[in-house]
Formats: sequence, C-alpha cells, structure tokens
Amino acid sequence: MNNRTLDQQRIEFINRKFLATPLAGLIIWTIIGFIGIFFSDIIAVWSIFIGTGSIVYIGLFLSKFTGENFLDKSKPKNEFDSLFLFTVVQAILVYSIAIPFFLVDYTSLPLTVGILTGLMWLPFSWIIKHWVGIFHTLIRIITVLTLWYLLPEYRFTAIPLAIVLIYIITLLILKNRNKTD
Repeated sequence: MNNRTLDQQRIEFINRKFLATPLAGLIIWTIIGFIGIFFSDIIAVWSIFIGTGSIVYIGLFLSKFTGENFLDKSKPKNEFDSLFLFTVVQAILVYSIAIPFFLVDYTSLPLTVGILTGLMWLPFSWIIKHWVGIFHTLIRIITVLTLWYLLPEYRFTAIPLAIVLIYIITLLILKNRNKTD
C-alpha cells in the first residue's frame, strides 16, 4: 500500500469530497461580511486578518463532520496532500503583498486578501483535473476587483459577501462534480 504510484495517489486525491475547507471559507467570509456591515472598519480589518488565518483550523474541525477527517493518521500518505499544503502556504505568504498595501490604504485589504488567498484554487484545479478551481479563481479575481472599484465605500461588505456567493457556487460544483464528469 505504501508503494502506490503518483497516478494512484492522484486518483485517491481526486475522489475526495473537498467540502470542509470551502465550507470554512464560506463561514469565515460570511462573518467578515457581517462584521463589515455592523462594525467599524478597524474591527473589519481585524476580522479579515484573524478570520482568513483561521480558515485552515475551521476546515480541520469541519473535516470530522464531512467525512474527510484531515487529521486521520491511519490514512496512507498522499503526495498531493503535500502539494496542496504548499498552495496553502503560498496563500499565507502573499500577506507579504497585502500588508504593505494595507499600511498605505487600509481599504485595500479586502481586495488583496480576497484575491491572493483565492489563488490556491488554480493549482487545485490541475491536481483534481476539474475546472472548478479555475472558475473559483477567475470569478473571484474579476468580482473582487470590480467591486473594489465600483463600491469603494462598501469594500468591507460587498467583497466578502461576493466571495461567499462564489464559495456557495463552488461548493455546489464540488458536491456534484462526480455526477457530471
């Protein structure tokens, strides 16, 4: 069992549900959006930093209920888990872009974090051989950028809630992807 080829490991990876982490993203961006509606910009800023930083941990928790159980040590090692972990680390490292812009214009945070943390979906599409990640990344970039320019006074609400909508669509695609492929 430990001598599985990369092709076998990829098939195992592809056959997973992939619901826990997007659900965590949906929950956190919903909270961020509502904080943007009801609280000051400073609290909204902190909600973006703290919220997006906690998506992984909430995903770990939710994975127990989605049947994915990310912390199950009895599962055989899969190289694509390692590759996906690198995409998550990449998303964390892009805060090195978001923070300097935030220090110049704090309203840039929904734009930079909204786009940069969504980039991990692109390699995910390649890994699972499905268009859902390309969809998520491109729609998220276009939508976030458009809302940032069109609704400057609502950046802390419109952008997070648009990301929530994109997550809902993405989750529906993920849930139904094996039925349509």
